[in-house]
Amino acid sequence: MTTQQIPIIEASYDGIMQHLSAGDLPALTRDLAPHTAAELVPLFARVDLRQRAVLFRLLSKQRAMEVFEALPPTLQSDLLDGLQHAEVSRLFAELDPDDRLWLLDEVPSVLATQMLRGLPEQDRLQTAALLGYPQGSVGRRMTPEYVSTRASLTVGQTLERVQAHIDDAETVYTIPVLDATRVVVGIVSLRELLAARAEDAIEALMRPAHTALATETDEFAARRCADLSLLALPIVDSEERLVGMLTIDDAIRILEHVESEDAARQGGSEPLRRPYLSTPVRTLVRSRVVWLLVLAVGATLTVQVLEIFEATIEQVTVLALFVPLLIGTGGNTGNQAATTVTRALALGDVRPRDIFRVLARESRTGALLGLLLGALGFGIAGALYSLPIGAVIGLTLLAVCTVAAVVGGCMPLLARAVRVDPAVFSNPFISTFVDATGLLVYFAIASAVLGL
Repeated sequence: MTTQQIPIIEASYDGIMQHLSAGDLPALTRDLAPHTAAELVPLFARVDLRQRAVLFRLLSKQRAMEVFEALPPTLQSDLLDGLQHAEVSRLFAELDPDDRLWLLDEVPSVLATQMLRGLPEQDRLQTAALLGYPQGSVGRRMTPEYVSTRASLTVGQTLERVQAHIDDAETVYTIPVLDATRVVVGIVSLRELLAARAEDAIEALMRPAHTALATETDEFAARRCADLSLLALPIVDSEERLVGMLTIDDAIRILEHVESEDAARQGGSEPLRRPYLSTPVRTLVRSRVVWLLVLAVGATLTVQVLEIFEATIEQVTVLALFVPLLIGTGGNTGNQAATTVTRALALGDVRPRDIFRVLARESRTGALLGLLLGALGFGIAGALYSLPIGAVIGLTLLAVCTVAAVVGGCMPLLARAVRVDPAVFSNPFISTFVDATGLLVYFAIASAVLGL
Protein backbone atom coordinates (compact mmCIF):
# COMPACT_ATOMS: atom_id res chain seq x y z
CA MET A 1 0.00 0.00 0.00
CA THR A 2 1.35 3.43 -0.90
CA THR A 3 1.53 6.33 1.53
CA GLN A 4 -1.03 8.20 -0.60
CA GLN A 5 -3.59 5.41 -0.22
CA ILE A 6 -3.53 5.20 3.58
CA PRO A 7 -5.29 8.52 4.39
CA ILE A 8 -8.06 7.75 1.85
CA ILE A 9 -9.25 4.57 3.58
CA GLU A 10 -8.63 6.05 7.04
CA ALA A 11 -10.84 9.00 6.20
CA SER A 12 -13.59 6.63 5.04
CA TYR A 13 -13.21 4.16 7.91
CA ASP A 14 -15.55 5.85 10.42
CA GLY A 15 -18.30 6.26 7.83
CA ILE A 16 -17.96 2.66 6.67
CA MET A 17 -18.15 1.38 10.25
CA GLN A 18 -21.22 3.52 11.00
CA HIS A 19 -23.08 2.22 7.94
CA LEU A 20 -21.94 -1.33 8.76
CA SER A 21 -23.27 -1.09 12.33
CA ALA A 22 -26.57 0.39 11.09
CA GLY A 23 -26.94 -2.26 8.39
CA ASP A 24 -27.19 0.41 5.66
CA LEU A 25 -26.09 -1.79 2.75
CA PRO A 26 -26.72 0.73 -0.09
CA ALA A 27 -24.55 3.32 1.69
CA LEU A 28 -21.88 0.69 2.35
CA THR A 29 -21.81 -0.27 -1.33
CA ARG A 30 -21.27 3.39 -2.27
CA ASP A 31 -18.52 3.75 0.38
CA LEU A 32 -16.61 0.67 -0.85
CA ALA A 33 -16.90 1.29 -4.60
CA PRO A 34 -14.15 3.96 -5.00
CA HIS A 35 -11.47 2.00 -3.16
CA THR A 36 -8.88 -0.34 -4.64
CA ALA A 37 -8.17 -3.82 -3.27
CA ALA A 38 -4.95 -2.57 -1.64
CA GLU A 39 -6.93 0.09 0.23
CA LEU A 40 -9.61 -2.35 1.38
CA VAL A 41 -7.32 -5.06 2.80
CA PRO A 42 -6.50 -3.09 6.03
CA LEU A 43 -10.25 -2.55 6.54
CA PHE A 44 -10.93 -6.30 6.28
CA ALA A 45 -8.17 -6.91 8.83
CA ARG A 46 -9.85 -4.64 11.41
CA VAL A 47 -13.43 -5.99 11.41
CA ASP A 48 -14.88 -9.19 12.87
CA LEU A 49 -15.87 -12.35 10.99
CA ARG A 50 -19.52 -11.41 10.36
CA GLN A 51 -18.69 -7.88 9.24
CA ARG A 52 -15.96 -9.19 6.94
CA ALA A 53 -18.42 -11.49 5.15
CA VAL A 54 -20.95 -8.65 4.74
CA LEU A 55 -18.34 -6.31 3.25
CA PHE A 56 -17.06 -9.02 0.92
CA ARG A 57 -20.50 -9.73 -0.53
CA LEU A 58 -21.00 -6.04 -1.35
CA LEU A 59 -17.93 -5.92 -3.61
CA SER A 60 -18.07 -6.51 -7.33
CA LYS A 61 -16.95 -9.96 -8.48
CA GLN A 62 -13.63 -8.67 -9.83
CA ARG A 63 -12.88 -6.48 -6.80
CA ALA A 64 -13.86 -9.31 -4.41
CA MET A 65 -11.35 -11.63 -6.08
CA GLU A 66 -8.62 -8.98 -5.90
CA VAL A 67 -9.27 -8.42 -2.19
CA PHE A 68 -9.38 -12.16 -1.46
CA GLU A 69 -6.03 -12.74 -3.18
CA ALA A 70 -4.45 -9.88 -1.19
CA LEU A 71 -5.67 -11.07 2.23
CA PRO A 72 -3.39 -13.14 4.50
CA PRO A 73 -4.20 -16.90 4.37
CA THR A 74 -5.63 -16.83 7.91
CA LEU A 75 -8.15 -14.15 6.97
CA GLN A 76 -8.95 -16.00 3.75
CA SER A 77 -9.76 -19.05 5.85
CA ASP A 78 -11.95 -17.02 8.21
CA LEU A 79 -13.77 -15.45 5.30
CA LEU A 80 -14.59 -18.80 3.73
CA ASP A 81 -16.49 -19.76 6.90
CA GLY A 82 -18.99 -16.98 6.22
CA LEU A 83 -19.55 -17.68 2.53
CA GLN A 84 -21.74 -20.15 0.67
CA HIS A 85 -20.20 -23.34 -0.73
CA ALA A 86 -20.49 -22.13 -4.34
CA GLU A 87 -18.66 -18.89 -3.49
CA VAL A 88 -15.92 -20.83 -1.71
CA SER A 89 -15.38 -23.12 -4.70
CA ARG A 90 -15.23 -20.19 -7.12
CA LEU A 91 -12.72 -18.22 -5.06
CA PHE A 92 -10.51 -21.27 -4.50
CA ALA A 93 -10.52 -22.22 -8.19
CA GLU A 94 -9.48 -18.70 -9.26
CA LEU A 95 -6.40 -18.65 -6.99
CA ASP A 96 -2.97 -19.47 -8.41
CA PRO A 97 -1.75 -23.00 -7.46
CA ASP A 98 0.87 -21.75 -4.98
CA ASP A 99 -1.66 -19.39 -3.35
CA ARG A 100 -4.02 -22.35 -2.88
CA LEU A 101 -1.33 -24.05 -0.80
CA TRP A 102 -1.08 -21.06 1.56
CA LEU A 103 -4.84 -21.24 2.07
CA LEU A 104 -4.97 -25.05 2.45
CA ASP A 105 -2.41 -24.79 5.28
CA GLU A 106 -4.92 -22.68 7.25
CA VAL A 107 -8.34 -24.28 6.66
CA PRO A 108 -9.60 -27.43 8.46
CA SER A 109 -8.73 -30.68 6.69
CA VAL A 110 -12.39 -31.49 5.94
CA LEU A 111 -12.90 -28.17 4.17
CA ALA A 112 -9.56 -28.55 2.37
CA THR A 113 -10.67 -31.90 0.95
CA GLN A 114 -14.00 -30.44 -0.21
CA MET A 115 -12.26 -27.50 -1.86
CA LEU A 116 -9.84 -29.79 -3.71
CA ARG A 117 -12.70 -31.95 -4.97
CA GLY A 118 -14.43 -28.87 -6.38
CA LEU A 119 -11.47 -27.93 -8.59
CA PRO A 120 -11.32 -28.71 -12.31
CA GLU A 121 -9.18 -31.78 -12.98
CA GLN A 122 -6.11 -29.94 -14.29
CA ASP A 123 -6.11 -27.48 -11.38
CA ARG A 124 -6.62 -30.34 -8.92
CA LEU A 125 -3.63 -32.24 -10.34
CA GLN A 126 -1.43 -29.13 -10.16
CA THR A 127 -2.41 -28.44 -6.57
CA ALA A 128 -2.02 -32.10 -5.55
CA ALA A 129 1.50 -32.12 -7.02
CA LEU A 130 2.50 -29.19 -4.82
CA LEU A 131 0.91 -30.84 -1.78
CA GLY A 132 3.23 -33.79 -2.32
CA TYR A 133 6.25 -31.78 -1.20
CA PRO A 134 7.21 -31.67 2.51
CA GLN A 135 5.67 -29.07 4.80
CA GLY A 136 7.91 -26.01 4.92
CA SER A 137 9.68 -26.82 1.65
CA VAL A 138 9.89 -24.39 -1.26
CA GLY A 139 8.12 -26.99 -3.40
CA ARG A 140 4.87 -26.00 -1.67
CA ARG A 141 5.46 -22.30 -2.43
CA MET A 142 6.55 -22.43 -6.09
CA THR A 143 4.25 -21.89 -9.05
CA PRO A 144 3.96 -24.53 -11.78
CA GLU A 145 2.63 -21.86 -14.17
CA TYR A 146 5.65 -20.48 -16.03
CA VAL A 147 7.09 -20.11 -19.52
CA SER A 148 10.26 -21.99 -20.51
CA THR A 149 12.31 -22.23 -23.68
CA ARG A 150 15.01 -24.37 -25.29
CA ALA A 151 18.61 -23.47 -26.10
CA SER A 152 18.02 -24.52 -29.71
CA LEU A 153 15.13 -22.07 -30.23
CA THR A 154 15.38 -18.52 -31.49
CA VAL A 155 14.30 -15.30 -29.79
CA GLY A 156 11.28 -15.06 -32.09
CA GLN A 157 10.12 -18.58 -31.26
CA THR A 158 10.53 -17.91 -27.54
CA LEU A 159 8.51 -14.68 -27.71
CA GLU A 160 5.75 -16.66 -29.44
CA ARG A 161 5.78 -19.02 -26.44
CA VAL A 162 5.48 -16.07 -24.09
CA GLN A 163 2.53 -14.64 -26.01
CA ALA A 164 0.81 -18.04 -26.07
CA HIS A 165 0.99 -18.37 -22.26
CA ILE A 166 0.70 -14.71 -21.25
CA ASP A 167 -2.74 -15.25 -19.67
CA ASP A 168 -2.02 -18.39 -17.63
CA ALA A 169 1.65 -17.95 -16.61
CA GLU A 170 2.26 -16.36 -13.20
CA THR A 171 5.61 -14.95 -14.33
CA VAL A 172 7.07 -14.26 -17.79
CA TYR A 173 9.93 -11.91 -16.87
CA THR A 174 12.40 -14.70 -16.07
CA ILE A 175 12.46 -17.58 -18.56
CA PRO A 176 14.40 -20.78 -17.75
CA VAL A 177 16.22 -22.49 -20.62
CA LEU A 178 15.85 -26.30 -20.67
CA ASP A 179 17.44 -29.16 -22.56
CA ALA A 180 15.57 -32.12 -24.01
CA THR A 181 15.26 -33.77 -20.56
CA ARG A 182 13.95 -30.55 -18.89
CA VAL A 183 17.24 -29.93 -17.08
CA VAL A 184 17.86 -26.22 -16.47
CA VAL A 185 20.87 -25.17 -18.55
CA GLY A 186 20.48 -21.40 -18.30
CA ILE A 187 18.20 -18.42 -17.88
CA VAL A 188 17.11 -15.50 -20.05
CA SER A 189 15.05 -12.43 -19.18
CA LEU A 190 12.17 -10.97 -21.14
CA ARG A 191 14.12 -7.70 -21.34
CA GLU A 192 16.98 -9.48 -23.10
CA LEU A 193 14.56 -11.10 -25.53
CA LEU A 194 12.93 -7.80 -26.43
CA ALA A 195 16.34 -6.19 -27.01
CA ALA A 196 17.57 -9.00 -29.29
CA ARG A 197 16.81 -9.80 -32.93
CA ALA A 198 14.14 -12.39 -33.71
CA GLU A 199 16.66 -14.69 -35.43
CA ASP A 200 19.16 -14.67 -32.55
CA ALA A 201 19.66 -18.04 -30.83
CA ILE A 202 18.68 -18.43 -27.19
CA GLU A 203 21.91 -20.35 -26.61
CA ALA A 204 23.87 -17.16 -27.37
CA LEU A 205 21.79 -15.04 -24.97
CA MET A 206 21.32 -17.32 -21.98
CA ARG A 207 23.43 -17.04 -18.85
CA PRO A 208 24.01 -19.47 -15.93
CA ALA A 209 20.96 -19.98 -13.74
CA HIS A 210 20.70 -19.98 -9.96
CA THR A 211 18.37 -22.77 -8.82
CA ALA A 212 16.99 -24.28 -5.61
CA LEU A 213 15.93 -27.83 -4.81
CA ALA A 214 12.20 -28.30 -4.32
CA THR A 215 12.88 -30.04 -0.99
CA GLU A 216 14.90 -27.13 0.43
CA THR A 217 13.26 -25.01 3.12
CA ASP A 218 11.16 -22.17 1.76
CA GLU A 219 13.07 -19.67 3.93
CA PHE A 220 16.44 -20.72 2.47
CA ALA A 221 15.20 -20.45 -1.12
CA ALA A 222 13.40 -17.17 -0.48
CA ARG A 223 16.51 -15.69 1.11
CA ARG A 224 18.56 -16.70 -1.93
CA CYS A 225 16.01 -15.18 -4.31
CA ALA A 226 16.02 -11.89 -2.37
CA ASP A 227 19.80 -11.75 -1.87
CA LEU A 228 20.45 -12.30 -5.58
CA SER A 229 17.77 -9.71 -6.52
CA LEU A 230 16.01 -12.22 -8.79
CA LEU A 231 12.50 -11.73 -10.11
CA ALA A 232 12.04 -15.51 -10.04
CA LEU A 233 14.13 -18.49 -8.94
CA PRO A 234 13.88 -21.80 -10.86
CA ILE A 235 13.01 -24.74 -8.58
CA VAL A 236 14.37 -28.14 -9.61
CA ASP A 237 14.19 -31.75 -8.50
CA SER A 238 17.15 -33.91 -7.46
CA GLU A 239 18.08 -34.44 -11.14
CA GLU A 240 18.11 -30.67 -11.89
CA ARG A 241 14.86 -30.88 -13.87
CA LEU A 242 12.60 -27.83 -13.65
CA VAL A 243 9.45 -28.31 -11.58
CA GLY A 244 8.41 -24.71 -10.83
CA MET A 245 9.39 -21.09 -10.16
CA LEU A 246 9.56 -19.13 -6.92
CA THR A 247 8.54 -15.56 -7.72
CA ILE A 248 9.92 -12.57 -5.81
CA ASP A 249 6.51 -11.66 -4.34
CA ASP A 250 6.20 -15.14 -2.84
CA ALA A 251 9.80 -14.95 -1.59
CA ILE A 252 9.04 -11.68 0.21
CA ARG A 253 5.86 -13.18 1.63
CA ILE A 254 7.83 -16.14 3.03
CA LEU A 255 10.46 -13.88 4.59
CA GLU A 256 7.82 -11.64 6.19
CA HIS A 257 6.17 -14.74 7.68
CA VAL A 258 9.51 -15.97 9.07
CA GLU A 259 10.44 -12.56 10.48
CA SER A 260 7.06 -12.30 12.23
CA GLU A 261 7.56 -15.72 13.83
CA ASP A 262 11.08 -14.87 15.00
CA ALA A 263 10.02 -11.50 16.43
CA ALA A 264 7.16 -13.10 18.38
CA ARG A 265 9.28 -15.93 19.79
CA GLN A 266 12.11 -13.63 20.76
CA GLY A 267 9.52 -11.70 22.78
CA GLY A 268 8.30 -14.85 24.52
CA SER A 269 5.06 -15.55 22.63
CA GLU A 270 3.78 -17.52 19.68
CA PRO A 271 3.12 -15.76 16.33
CA LEU A 272 -0.50 -14.66 15.86
CA ARG A 273 -0.63 -15.54 12.12
CA ARG A 274 -3.28 -12.86 11.59
CA PRO A 275 -3.65 -9.06 12.06
CA TYR A 276 -3.78 -7.98 15.72
CA LEU A 277 -7.24 -6.36 15.66
CA SER A 278 -8.85 -9.41 14.02
CA THR A 279 -7.29 -11.84 16.51
CA PRO A 280 -9.69 -13.07 19.25
CA VAL A 281 -8.65 -12.28 22.82
CA ARG A 282 -8.56 -15.99 23.69
CA THR A 283 -5.99 -16.48 20.91
CA LEU A 284 -3.87 -13.65 22.33
CA VAL A 285 -3.99 -15.30 25.74
CA ARG A 286 -3.16 -18.72 24.32
CA SER A 287 -0.17 -17.33 22.36
CA ARG A 288 1.38 -15.90 25.54
CA VAL A 289 0.37 -18.00 28.52
CA VAL A 290 2.50 -21.08 27.79
CA TRP A 291 5.68 -19.04 27.50
CA LEU A 292 4.86 -17.08 30.64
CA LEU A 293 4.38 -20.32 32.58
CA VAL A 294 7.69 -21.73 31.29
CA LEU A 295 9.55 -18.54 32.14
CA ALA A 296 7.89 -18.34 35.56
CA VAL A 297 9.11 -21.84 36.35
CA GLY A 298 12.59 -20.89 35.11
CA ALA A 299 12.57 -17.79 37.31
CA THR A 300 12.38 -20.03 40.38
CA LEU A 301 16.10 -20.66 39.78
CA THR A 302 16.74 -17.03 40.67
CA VAL A 303 14.68 -17.39 43.83
CA GLN A 304 16.61 -20.51 44.83
CA VAL A 305 19.96 -18.74 44.32
CA LEU A 306 18.82 -15.84 46.51
CA GLU A 307 17.73 -18.33 49.17
CA ILE A 308 21.15 -20.03 49.11
CA PHE A 309 22.88 -16.70 49.74
CA GLU A 310 20.34 -15.38 52.22
CA ALA A 311 22.94 -15.37 55.02
CA THR A 312 25.35 -13.36 52.86
CA ILE A 313 22.69 -10.74 52.15
CA GLU A 314 21.89 -10.49 55.87
CA GLN A 315 25.55 -9.70 56.62
CA VAL A 316 25.86 -7.03 53.90
CA THR A 317 22.33 -5.82 53.10
CA VAL A 318 23.59 -3.32 50.51
CA LEU A 319 24.28 -6.25 48.17
CA ALA A 320 20.54 -6.73 47.70
CA LEU A 321 20.21 -3.21 46.27
CA PHE A 322 22.34 -4.08 43.23
CA VAL A 323 20.60 -7.36 42.32
CA PRO A 324 18.12 -5.75 39.82
CA LEU A 325 20.95 -3.80 38.17
CA LEU A 326 23.19 -6.83 37.71
CA ILE A 327 20.61 -9.31 36.44
CA GLY A 328 19.07 -6.65 34.19
CA THR A 329 22.44 -5.79 32.65
CA GLY A 330 23.27 -9.46 32.13
CA GLY A 331 19.93 -10.21 30.54
CA ASN A 332 20.17 -7.22 28.21
CA THR A 333 23.72 -8.12 27.15
CA GLY A 334 22.70 -11.70 26.39
CA ASN A 335 19.63 -10.58 24.47
CA GLN A 336 21.68 -8.20 22.34
CA ALA A 337 24.12 -10.97 21.41
CA ALA A 338 21.33 -13.47 20.71
CA THR A 339 19.42 -11.04 18.50
CA THR A 340 22.55 -10.18 16.52
CA VAL A 341 23.54 -13.82 15.94
CA THR A 342 19.97 -14.94 15.18
CA ARG A 343 19.76 -12.26 12.51
CA ALA A 344 23.15 -13.28 11.12
CA LEU A 345 21.93 -16.90 10.95
CA ALA A 346 18.83 -15.87 9.04
CA LEU A 347 20.92 -13.91 6.53
CA GLY A 348 23.43 -16.75 6.12
CA ASP A 349 26.31 -14.69 7.55
CA VAL A 350 27.14 -17.41 10.09
CA ARG A 351 26.52 -21.14 10.36
CA PRO A 352 26.59 -23.60 13.29
CA ARG A 353 30.16 -24.60 12.38
CA ASP A 354 31.23 -21.00 13.08
CA ILE A 355 30.43 -21.40 16.78
CA PHE A 356 34.05 -21.06 17.95
CA ARG A 357 34.55 -17.88 15.92
CA VAL A 358 31.33 -16.47 17.37
CA LEU A 359 32.40 -17.53 20.88
CA ALA A 360 35.73 -15.69 20.47
CA ARG A 361 34.08 -12.53 19.12
CA GLU A 362 31.34 -12.43 21.75
CA SER A 363 33.74 -13.11 24.62
CA ARG A 364 35.86 -10.12 23.55
CA THR A 365 32.76 -7.98 22.99
CA GLY A 366 31.30 -8.96 26.37
CA ALA A 367 34.60 -8.33 28.15
CA LEU A 368 34.94 -4.84 26.66
CA LEU A 369 31.34 -4.00 27.55
CA GLY A 370 31.97 -5.38 31.04
CA LEU A 371 35.08 -3.22 31.44
CA LEU A 372 33.20 -0.07 30.48
CA LEU A 373 30.16 -0.79 32.65
CA GLY A 374 32.29 -2.23 35.45
CA ALA A 375 34.42 0.90 35.62
CA LEU A 376 31.27 3.01 35.84
CA GLY A 377 29.76 0.70 38.48
CA PHE A 378 32.99 0.72 40.52
CA GLY A 379 33.09 4.51 40.52
CA ILE A 380 29.44 5.04 41.49
CA ALA A 381 29.16 2.21 44.07
CA GLY A 382 32.59 3.03 45.53
CA ALA A 383 31.65 6.68 45.96
CA LEU A 384 28.21 5.99 47.46
CA TYR A 385 29.12 3.04 49.70
CA SER A 386 32.72 1.84 49.92
CA LEU A 387 35.59 0.81 47.67
CA PRO A 388 35.15 -2.95 48.44
CA ILE A 389 31.47 -2.73 47.43
CA GLY A 390 32.52 -0.83 44.30
CA ALA A 391 35.04 -3.56 43.50
CA VAL A 392 32.35 -6.26 43.86
CA ILE A 393 29.98 -4.43 41.51
CA GLY A 394 32.70 -3.67 38.97
CA LEU A 395 34.07 -7.21 38.86
CA THR A 396 30.57 -8.71 38.71
CA LEU A 397 29.59 -6.52 35.76
CA LEU A 398 32.78 -7.58 33.95
CA ALA A 399 32.07 -11.27 34.55
CA VAL A 400 28.32 -11.12 33.90
CA CYS A 401 28.65 -9.21 30.63
CA THR A 402 31.26 -11.65 29.35
CA VAL A 403 29.25 -14.75 30.27
CA ALA A 404 25.98 -13.28 28.96
CA ALA A 405 27.47 -12.31 25.60
CA VAL A 406 29.01 -15.77 25.12
CA VAL A 407 25.78 -17.57 26.08
CA GLY A 408 23.62 -15.25 24.02
CA GLY A 409 25.85 -15.59 20.96
CA CYS A 410 26.25 -19.37 21.08
CA MET A 411 22.69 -20.38 22.02
CA PRO A 412 21.13 -19.64 18.58
CA LEU A 413 23.92 -21.60 16.85
CA LEU A 414 23.37 -24.60 19.14
CA ALA A 415 19.64 -24.39 18.48
CA ARG A 416 20.18 -24.41 14.71
CA ALA A 417 22.60 -27.35 15.05
CA VAL A 418 19.89 -29.48 16.71
CA ARG A 419 17.29 -28.26 14.17
CA VAL A 420 15.32 -26.05 16.57
CA ASP A 421 14.16 -22.52 15.75
CA PRO A 422 16.92 -20.22 17.14
CA ALA A 423 14.30 -17.67 18.18
CA VAL A 424 12.87 -20.17 20.67
CA PHE A 425 16.17 -20.17 22.58
CA SER A 426 16.65 -16.43 22.37
CA ASN A 427 15.72 -13.62 24.69
CA PRO A 428 13.34 -15.18 27.27
CA PHE A 429 15.40 -18.31 28.02
CA ILE A 430 18.71 -16.47 27.89
CA SER A 431 17.44 -13.88 30.38
CA THR A 432 16.35 -16.60 32.79
CA PHE A 433 19.66 -18.47 32.47
CA VAL A 434 21.80 -15.36 32.85
CA ASP A 435 19.79 -14.18 35.87
CA ALA A 436 20.60 -17.34 37.80
CA THR A 437 24.25 -17.62 36.77
CA GLY A 438 24.78 -13.88 37.27
CA LEU A 439 23.64 -14.12 40.89
CA LEU A 440 25.97 -17.05 41.51
CA VAL A 441 28.88 -15.04 40.14
CA TYR A 442 27.81 -11.94 42.11
CA PHE A 443 27.70 -13.63 45.49
CA ALA A 444 30.85 -15.64 44.79
CA ILE A 445 32.76 -12.43 44.06
CA ALA A 446 31.19 -10.69 47.07
CA SER A 447 32.21 -13.57 49.36
CA ALA A 448 35.79 -13.46 48.05
CA VAL A 449 36.24 -9.68 48.14
CA LEU A 450 34.38 -8.99 51.38
CA GLY A 451 35.61 -12.13 53.15
CA LEU A 452 32.08 -13.36 53.97
